[in-house]
Amino acid sequence: MHFVQLRPSRPLPALLLALSLLLPFGAACSPGRGPQDTGAATPRAVRPPGADAEFDYQLGGPYPPPRGVRAVSRDRTAKPATGRYNVCYVNAFQAQPDETRSWQRRHPDLLLRDADGRPVVDEDWNEPLLDISTAAKRTALMDVVGPWIDGCATAGYDAVEPDNLDSYERSDGRLTAGDAAAFARLLARRAHQRGLAVAQKNTADLLPRRRSIGFDFAVVEECARYKECGDFADAYDDRIFVIEYREQDFAAACRTWGPRLSITLRDRDLRPAGTKGYVDRHC
Repeated sequence: MHFVQLRPSRPLPALLLALSLLLPFGAACSPGRGPQDTGAATPRAVRPPGADAEFDYQLGGPYPPPRGVRAVSRDRTAKPATGRYNVCYVNAFQAQPDETRSWQRRHPDLLLRDADGRPVVDEDWNEPLLDISTAAKRTALMDVVGPWIDGCATAGYDAVEPDNLDSYERSDGRLTAGDAAAFARLLARRAHQRGLAVAQKNTADLLPRRRSIGFDFAVVEECARYKECGDFADAYDDRIFVIEYREQDFAAACRTWGPRLSITLRDRDLRPAGTKGYVDRHC
């Protein structure tokens, strides 16, 4: 944890002040339930982020967070940012392009394949899809992805962001939303066991299953562009981090949701600060 550490000798007024500073991040308010939404309460050790906590999306490389930023998302290979609420990015449903050969060599049976035996690839990012189509495959994948989540906890992160939850939409019908929900449930259980909160990454179609999966908050790209911000905000009591990549969508999000939600404008390549093309603005 990266926040105020309480000491037994602290005078009562100061103790109460410290507790009040902790509440925006530490108070775990349960998200609202939908008509299809059931599930056990989140373990107490898990700390979802506070609503409207200014957020910085640093997946392209870590850099000192801008002033006022209280929450940061970084790749699982990076160290967390000191003094911030830290979200650990894990590409849990697809293989990173630079890791494709490793998957082909070590886990060829865990890559989703087409009728000709070729890997099914997300062509926008050149990422092969992982095969989450059966319980046995999902269990085997947890032997790979589970230790990544453990590593996030060991590094000192507060939460994990499993990306490409919506990969079933790019599977040519070989995967279903149910497959994604089942694997996400395993990921959430592993994260909660390690004291990490879990973010739903995009995928509004799975909002009705959020509680049964175990999601605690959301990281949402371009929800203003696709008119989804309200659905996520209502589902998670405003505990969502919004990233927009177009000026007009960022402006619209700020007009409509600025007083309630954490909204960030980033360049689509998520470049680090100080590099050409870097964009990072907040409402």
